[in-house]
Amino acid sequence: MTSPDLMLMLLADARLPTAGHTQSAQLEPAVESGLAAGQVPDFIALRLATVTRVEAATAVVTLHHVRAGLPLDAVELAWAARTPSAAMRATSRAMGRALTRLVSRLWPQHPTIAALPRGTSRAVVLGAAADAAGLDACALARLVGYDDVQTVAAAALKLLPLDPAEVAAWVLAALPAVDRLAADVAHLTTPAGIPAAGAPRIEAWAQAHAATTRRLFSA
Repeated sequence: MTSPDLMLMLLADARLPTAGHTQSAQLEPAVESGLAAGQVPDFIALRLATVTRVEAATAVVTLHHVRAGLPLDAVELAWAARTPSAAMRATSRAMGRALTRLVSRLWPQHPTIAALPRGTSRAVVLGAAADAAGLDACALARLVGYDDVQTVAAAALKLLPLDPAEVAAWVLAALPAVDRLAADVAHLTTPAGIPAAGAPRIEAWAQAHAATTRRLFSA
């Protein structure tokens, strides 16, 4: 196994101290709104086609900009323009801060990571980390997709009466879609190329969840 493969496994590990356990990827408000256990695979598919596609594309374009020596401001702005929910932007930036703390320890000499401003989105931080880790664009996009699927799956086990084996099967079934997502966005190099794949229902759930005080997950 090569070093980039090991780095990919490290960054995909749910045990990383980046507060991933506090996230449900909007599954909690979806369940509160009536989403049934059998609909979780559809929820996963919806996220992969919309929110996660934007995140993966943003990370890939960030990686290209870092390796080309280009500034990241336009990438961050393009991501924000494609993420209309203020709650989802705030969550991403909070996760970005946690991830920045981690990768700054792993690669303290990496110039882009060292220069990342506070409040950078998680997707942009992941793109910079992928450069330090030696990942290619396809591996990075696959990481974003897999992480999202696993986040939903882990939250589902806490929110719904489910057999863990069934949830593991959902993750396995989602992997071809993750691979397709990675293949679709791996070639992107410009902020303008980041897809504007909106998910109004997920965005509404995120906004409602941010306003409630009785919740298991922060987002």
